[in-house]
Amino acid sequence: MNSPTPTESAIVVGAGVIGIASAHYLSNAGMQVTVIDRYRIGAGCSLGNCGYISPSHVLPLTEPEAIGVALKSLLNPNAPFRVKPRLSLHQWKWFWEFTRRCNRRQMLAAGKHLKAILDSSMSEYRSIVAEQKLSCQWKETGLLYVLQSTAGMRAFSHTERFLAEHFGVSSEQIRGGELTDFDTALKPGLAGAYYFPGDASVRPDLLCSSWSNQLKSRGVKFIENCELQNVSKTSGKITGVQTSHGPMTADHYVLATGAKSVLLSKELGCRIPIEPGKGYSVTMARPNRCPQHPMLFPEHKVGVSPFDDGYRLGSMMEFVGFDESIPERRIEQLRRSAKPYLVEPYTPGKQEPWFGWRPMTWDSLPIIGQVPRLSNAFLATGHNMLGLSLATATGKLITEIIQGHPTHIDATAFSPSRF
Repeated sequence: MNSPTPTESAIVVGAGVIGIASAHYLSNAGMQVTVIDRYRIGAGCSLGNCGYISPSHVLPLTEPEAIGVALKSLLNPNAPFRVKPRLSLHQWKWFWEFTRRCNRRQMLAAGKHLKAILDSSMSEYRSIVAEQKLSCQWKETGLLYVLQSTAGMRAFSHTERFLAEHFGVSSEQIRGGELTDFDTALKPGLAGAYYFPGDASVRPDLLCSSWSNQLKSRGVKFIENCELQNVSKTSGKITGVQTSHGPMTADHYVLATGAKSVLLSKELGCRIPIEPGKGYSVTMARPNRCPQHPMLFPEHKVGVSPFDDGYRLGSMMEFVGFDESIPERRIEQLRRSAKPYLVEPYTPGKQEPWFGWRPMTWDSLPIIGQVPRLSNAFLATGHNMLGLSLATATGKLITEIIQGHPTHIDATAFSPSRF
């Protein structure tokens, strides 16, 4: 008579949406899962982002125009996309590699891989939200790209045709005169918009809390304020980790630490070329005339998130290292940038400013897979601006890879060994 196979265990480092998603699929696979985080559950980039789950976001940051935008930002501290040079060899190496990939061929190649994982993630989200009855303000009301000027409409029309031709991402054009009928929160006189009906949205903090609570009820253990201090390795495996709560061991280790993953390069013996891309948001009470759809204003680089119980403006991409400040001028810039588009762009009273560090890779693709020299260590990081959008597919891929199963989509392009 064969003895029963003991249950495998996994430690997930990082309790943002990527770590939570990884814990979900690992638990579904029958593993005993512990999630640790140096702060609280969902306290990093998963807290104050715009909440978009966007299959329409298939174009990588490494597009040909990005180089010119970055160079112009050197002279403008208020640029929505800003690069602040530092005395950092890592930063200069990152931008060199990023610049090399800002061409049409690389953009198409990266976009193809992003399309596959975005579509997978949306499908997984629909199943999970319904099956687990997550209370997260899930809405499939699409995403509206609103343009102020005729020139803006003309420029975005090229993007829209490119998305349809190369990636099959469809949208609907809305003429300026029809916009106020489509959403009464918009001002009259705008040039028009493109509506992407396949996108969805959530309130990200509620997603993390509802999902983690559901996982706790299934036996997943979450330990907050638990910092990873060092990693013990022997014969190509992690044998344990030392944390601020003491030593811990497991069969498998998943590192889902976002922008801070770069700090683990030495511990793991592999390259993790991530630069923090700082973004901001401000959350407040809903205006009386609140948008009915999540919106992006490409000409002013600001996003609008109407929640059931709040309202958020978010934007910016600053390469300024691990800077923790929240300059009031940046929050004011968000409010000011929404003014040309909305009847009530913001509300008075209590406002909650926020910043987060997006984990930006130089090829715009996430890092998902086994650490090259450690057979039981796995990276789930580097999701750029799409962490929320890509979370579910990432968790599913990590679990498939750990189990040695064929992955449901080709994950080769996301492998840590590509660096």
